[in-house]
Amino acid sequence: MSTPLAGKVAIVTGGSKGIGAATVVELAKQGAKVVINFSSDATPAEELVKQIGPDNALTVKADAASVAGIEELVKQTVAKFGRIDILIPNAGVLPMKDLESTTEADFDRTFAINVKGPYFLAQKAAPHMSEGGHIVFLSTSLCAASTVAPNYLLYNSTKGAIEQMTRVMAKDLGRKGISVNAVAPGPTATELFMRGKPEQVIKTIAGLNPFNRIGTPEEVAQVIVMLSSGASQWVNGQVLRANGGFA
Repeated sequence: MSTPLAGKVAIVTGGSKGIGAATVVELAKQGAKVVINFSSDATPAEELVKQIGPDNALTVKADAASVAGIEELVKQTVAKFGRIDILIPNAGVLPMKDLESTTEADFDRTFAINVKGPYFLAQKAAPHMSEGGHIVFLSTSLCAASTVAPNYLLYNSTKGAIEQMTRVMAKDLGRKGISVNAVAPGPTATELFMRGKPEQVIKTIAGLNPFNRIGTPEEVAQVIVMLSSGASQWVNGQVLRANGGFA
């Protein structure tokens, strides 16, 4: 039986952990060939390749915040699979920085990974994408939350940029038949999110959701993959807030 994404080729940056890894697994389940980008630790990425199979997966170590790294990622993808159909610039950092505590180095690093990387990855991948392609950026539901802690200032600033990229790039690449959308998760139980948070803090955050829990990477991945398929072809320039009603 044919799977919905059979024959499609997807790139997922930051694809070895958290939402990225869950997305890689879901894409593969739907039949896609997946390129798993990582920046340092190869082991989780290699484990995913074993799970999916080497004919359908490729790992690429590259700095997704640099144009040189992005170019290498695109080059290796096209060399192995010949095309790009789905692009998911998932790599990101979550600095807890209010205005007073933000340094120039904090600002430059966070915008490089969260904004510059996705921007130029789309630029370098687009020539290898054809009509019916999909780009799915990652934002955050905190862009729409009525209450946001001050130490999310720097992070939210980058995600605000992502939402504008989504809105305007959809007009640009739409001329080529490529749709551009974003998924904005709420609190999600990834290693990055859970790190350093006491159990009581996690419970408090869970209590802000009408389901009284935090989302899972797999739940967010399902939304990302839905926006990567033909089922969402008439959805373009949208930010889908996958948060269980959090915001």
